[in-house]
Amino acid sequence: MIELLSVAEMYRADAAAVRAGVAGETLMENAGAAVAREIIRRFAPRPVAILCGPGNNGGDGFVVTRHLRQAGWPVRLALLGERAGLRGDAALMAGRFDGRVEPLSPATIAGAELIVDALFGAGLARPLAGVAAEVVAAANAAAIPVVAVDVPSGLHGDSGQVLGSAFQAALTVTFFRRKPGHLLLPGRVLCGETVVVDIGIPAAALGEIAPRQWQNDPALWGALYPWPRIEGHKYSRGHALVVSGEMAETGAARLSARAALRVGAGLVTLASPANALAVNAAALTAVMVRGFADADDFARLLAADARRNAVLLGPGNGVGATTRANVLAALASGRRVVLDADALTVFADDPGVLFAAIRSPCVLTPHAGEFARLFDAGGDKLARTRAAAARARAVVL
Repeated sequence: MIELLSVAEMYRADAAAVRAGVAGETLMENAGAAVAREIIRRFAPRPVAILCGPGNNGGDGFVVTRHLRQAGWPVRLALLGERAGLRGDAALMAGRFDGRVEPLSPATIAGAELIVDALFGAGLARPLAGVAAEVVAAANAAAIPVVAVDVPSGLHGDSGQVLGSAFQAALTVTFFRRKPGHLLLPGRVLCGETVVVDIGIPAAALGEIAPRQWQNDPALWGALYPWPRIEGHKYSRGHALVVSGEMAETGAARLSARAALRVGAGLVTLASPANALAVNAAALTAVMVRGFADADDFARLLAADARRNAVLLGPGNGVGATTRANVLAALASGRRVVLDADALTVFADDPGVLFAAIRSPCVLTPHAGEFARLFDAGGDKLARTRAAAARARAVVL
């Protein structure tokens, strides 16, 4: 389950299930039953306040209430809005519950030792307000464990951002596939433990949706990884060239060189100005050390051995003309290139020069400040990163 579905894509998955013959009420019944099952697996019976919203998330909450009550748990259900205002499957599930429904208020959680948040799902588009915001504040202040249905109310399912306020959940139970907001901060923290459950949506729905985002997991890239082969040798695993800065700025480059070895590069060379050779050589063993005097000398180092086929520049390199020239030389060489830190900042005055120079596989690894210096991209984090990758014609991490 490494595919991530946006809120809109999840709506399409629901619709695909219905077209495949799975009734909407079946999906809702399965969802609520799964939430109750995950609660029972993790908690001993205790007083539970179940908070239901006016939409399908609230309908899930009615199902949770029914299943927990059937299991002998003491439950209390509160609804945001009027029961008569419920529509569709949510109204159907409310009709199957014959217990008391009280109006939502902070008093609902008094005496509760567990809260089920079924107020709003991932598609919430505006900040929480009124009584919903008051209940969130009261629950978070009381530190009562919260189980969120789909996502914690107040959290946007696509961006992982908080809309005004949001529950801090101990457990989030979501359906079919995770959403980006389950993994992007601060959503990743607010969700607590996230469990994905099967509610009957056919896996074939993914083919129709064609997701554009995935969870980073070995299942995603393991088959593409260049695992060592019995007939292989060091040069078949690549030769990484890492560029170091001056003597006082060498630590990050050495960490990067060691990481290249750790991840499996056959050979690693650390290239540095002459005044950093001694400190780098003293701190490294399996990594080779080479010196260069200036940008022209670095270009000659690249040309001397075509087997140096991957280059990392930036960490501690300095924001100056030499770093800029080194980056352009590496990009012109046709090698695979990773650009970080100073190798990005040095182009802040004219990012177009950098982007125009990228012609071979290139990875940019900016932190938020470096990203802002290079790219004028709006929207949520995924949208900004996609726009940046398209602008730079590179992988943006």
